[in-house]
Amino acid sequence: MARILAIDYGRKRVGLAVTDPAKIIATRLTTVPSNQIWDYIDEYFRKETVETVVVGYPKQLNNEASEAVRYINPFLRKFQQKYPEMRLELADERFTSKMAFQTMIDGGLKKEKRQNKALVDGISATIILQSFLEQEKNKIR
Repeated sequence: MARILAIDYGRKRVGLAVTDPAKIIATRLTTVPSNQIWDYIDEYFRKETVETVVVGYPKQLNNEASEAVRYINPFLRKFQQKYPEMRLELADERFTSKMAFQTMIDGGLKKEKRQNKALVDGISATIILQSFLEQEKNKIR
């Protein structure tokens, strides 16, 4: 069975999350520096079967794309060129960083760990993926 990979793309870091093969549970995978993302994705696709990639796409409260899309759009174009057969979905990522931070607080992480931006990015990717899974499940009903 194939997995779903979620990407929270940022200028400095990229948070990644993945489902189990049954596509039920979203789990934080890792966070990699943005300049290493293509090597990481290439290697991951060699090891694992992925059927869909979900990329967090930042929007403003008025539902228009935020200024950060100028960094994400080139990534999306390159992704589609490198992997034209891969299903690519965009997911609204509004508030995921705040939700990730709150998750860390609720989980009892100390302040020092909550300042770890790589951890926040990985948790954000997990939230993006879990939201996508919920939307997909609701489409089926």
